[in-house]
Amino acid sequence: MIRHIVLTRFRPETSEDRIAALYSQLSALVDKLPGARGFTGGRSESPEQMEQGYRHGFVIDFDSWDALRHYADHPEHKALSSQLVEHASGGRDGILVVDLDVEARR
Repeated sequence: MIRHIVLTRFRPETSEDRIAALYSQLSALVDKLPGARGFTGGRSESPEQMEQGYRHGFVIDFDSWDALRHYADHPEHKALSSQLVEHASGGRDGILVVDLDVEARR
């Protein structure tokens, strides 16, 4: 299983409602793609407060690297990804992506 983790440092003027709408659209996309599941996203509530401005994030689990590639290449993902970049502080510099092969770490 591949765990796709995305952290975003949104521009200050980006409303929580706008972020929630983007996450809702991403969740709906995940629901209809084979091999993708478990979208979880939102604003950090960490008591450690070490977000360094990356206060929002989401996680998606994929059955395989191919399923992740299918998601990444999907036109809806590309459109939503562009919106995330548009609302992130510094564009792409305001987004961190980490993909972990969870089963390889067991």
